[in-house]
Amino acid sequence: MSSIPLPPASAPTPWRTCLDIENQVAGHYLDNVNRPLIDLIDAAPRRVLELGCATGQFGQALKERFGNVSVVGIDANRAAAQAAASRLDRVICARLEDLDFAAHGLAEHEFDAVIAADILEHLINPWRLLERLRTLLAPEGQLLASIPNCRNLALAAQVLDSGRWSYQAQGLLDITHLRFFTLFEMRRMFEETGYRAEKFGAILTRSLNDTYQKYRNTDPATLQVGRLTLTGVSPSELLELCTEQFLFRCRPVETSAASR
Repeated sequence: MSSIPLPPASAPTPWRTCLDIENQVAGHYLDNVNRPLIDLIDAAPRRVLELGCATGQFGQALKERFGNVSVVGIDANRAAAQAAASRLDRVICARLEDLDFAAHGLAEHEFDAVIAADILEHLINPWRLLERLRTLLAPEGQLLASIPNCRNLALAAQVLDSGRWSYQAQGLLDITHLRFFTLFEMRRMFEETGYRAEKFGAILTRSLNDTYQKYRNTDPATLQVGRLTLTGVSPSELLELCTEQFLFRCRPVETSAASR
């Protein structure tokens, strides 16, 4: 049996440094703010729940943008939660899927916005969490979510052309990701858990930006990355294939409608 040679290890493998979620150093979390996700908020919130708040940079940006807003953050990492406590109004250090909302004083319909930025893909059962979150949202509240897109041309070329699905410390193949979604499956997840996705946005993969700009007005287009060639690509497919991350603004629907 022949073997496939492995590349030389030039850095610590991600599983050695990234999978101890509770004890990860705070510096592991990039202090960046997803401004396009904030831009999707259509009304100034007053009470916000941020899932996976990391060091609190995003919540701080919300407070700067909207002024009189209270932000409660949740994060499983101890060092990150400690850093976030200096930026947010309250921080709960716990794993989301283990969290008893009522025991931590999170009341029904308390929040007019819930932020789920780059967190749902890290969970064993994001569907169940989304259902539970509906009880915390005000009737006209909004759920803002960002989710990595696995129907990505660079990712597809990597696995089909070179046979690699190489986990990294961050990015589409973040080693702590447990779930992988396409745009279709993202929409279906929200629909099945009682939300109406009323607006979405896309953040392109930097290496695919030129590809998108070149073919955005070509219908249909033929794309080639390495040995991978796709024909008959529509403009909407081109957008999805070049997107790193999709952003959503969702509203809860009535329970009776969600269960149909």
